[in-house]
Amino acid sequence: MERTSELERRIQALEDVEAIKRLKHRYWRCLDLKLWDELAGCFAPDAAVDYGEGRYRFQGVEAIMRFLTQSLGRESGALGVHHGGHPEIELTGATTARGSWALYNYLFNPGQQRGVWIGAYYHDDYVKLGGGWKIQRTGYTYLFHEEWSRADLPSLRVVVPA
Repeated sequence: MERTSELERRIQALEDVEAIKRLKHRYWRCLDLKLWDELAGCFAPDAAVDYGEGRYRFQGVEAIMRFLTQSLGRESGALGVHHGGHPEIELTGATTARGSWALYNYLFNPGQQRGVWIGAYYHDDYVKLGGGWKIQRTGYTYLFHEEWSRADLPSLRVVVPA
């Protein structure tokens, strides 16, 4: 019986890690496709985000979604593709986990003739609520943030944190 319990525990751990991977990929897909209702469902009710090392810090799903829809919504003109991978997920309890993800993000605003490349690492906390995993906290530390004007390509600018 002991062996069966250990196998069940290990299978549950694998299923939890896979569910967290799917959650994070859903988060990025919903950002890119502007699926705001589905994106809101990725967060725990008291979730917190910190995008840009403290410049864009929000608490609670309503505040998070207001920021995301204003900065990336259709009216903003922003288009983006988030490529995330290299997950390192650690289950810290039966209903808690943390993870790190590499991000390569391309943003383009045709109306502003502006492009942005971002290389960063996300650092997340997750919580299992009602049998499903949610993002409790997310944010990233960028490795670089490159912006340029598509109207004036020689204006290419790369910002690398010290």
